[in-house]
Amino acid sequence: MAGPVREDWILRAVKRRLADFPTEARELCWSESVPYLDILPPPLEFYREWICPNKPCIIRNALHHWPALKKWTLGYLRQIMGSKLVSVAVTPNGYADAVYQDWLVMPEERHMPFNAFLDILEKKITSPGVFYVQKQCSNLTEEFPELIGDVEPEIPWMSEALVHKDHYENLYCVISGEKHFLLHPPSDRPFIPYELYPPATYHISEDGSFDILEDKTAEKVPWIPLDPLSPDLKRYPEYTQAKPLRCNVKSGEMLYLPSLWFHHVQQSHGCIAVNYWYDMEYDLKYSYYQLLDSLTKVAQPILDSSWNS
Repeated sequence: MAGPVREDWILRAVKRRLADFPTEARELCWSESVPYLDILPPPLEFYREWICPNKPCIIRNALHHWPALKKWTLGYLRQIMGSKLVSVAVTPNGYADAVYQDWLVMPEERHMPFNAFLDILEKKITSPGVFYVQKQCSNLTEEFPELIGDVEPEIPWMSEALVHKDHYENLYCVISGEKHFLLHPPSDRPFIPYELYPPATYHISEDGSFDILEDKTAEKVPWIPLDPLSPDLKRYPEYTQAKPLRCNVKSGEMLYLPSLWFHHVQQSHGCIAVNYWYDMEYDLKYSYYQLLDSLTKVAQPILDSSWNS
């Protein structure tokens, strides 16, 4: 077999395997919806049935003993937090850490009295943009220590199941409102596009409009440019082969979001949630994903034009 012909044959074989692998993984490992658990399983059982196979689930009534479930009304939060300064993320559209035009744009971080944030949330005053209290590194312990007594400092059964771990497994606990999740298993990686973007930050000007300030000294960041709620299938036709799972997590429910899963999150107005993070197991599962990711990166530039051929 001639050199170029053989190379083309090999690349097409790689393409077929990358396209078939997610389907096989879904049939073997994951259902078509996120399962519900009505009772908490013992730690060893949860580790065996959910963490090891990397399967998400929603646990009902997981927070029924938390004081926060009843106490965390806006009136209570206003009384406890008052005029204390907190960090607030501000964006023009509610999308934080998202691709806009040719940048990966982070929200503007603003410090304001918590009462002022609630005034905006309750629409007592108007302000341009969408305001959201959130931080990647725990703002509950750093900025809201007054509220820690209303929740658990850790999830005991998860800590027992994952001894000496770091931050990658996610327990997403909804106190009030709803969170709407769109999830992709790691096996969908061949259909998930990545591109490199220069980082930037939103900045609100005096007239209330949003400018984008690019960080010209920072390296470009790999990010997913596709909006799964309205995907550009002409630009990313491979995404038609992905099979997302959708679920709603309501007040009092806890979502186990496994490591390595892709996720897109929306929420109802005024939603309050608490995350607990635990480290993933760096085992063969992680190695397999790294191999899949590497093969996809190598094959993507050559195969993009022929996914649907």
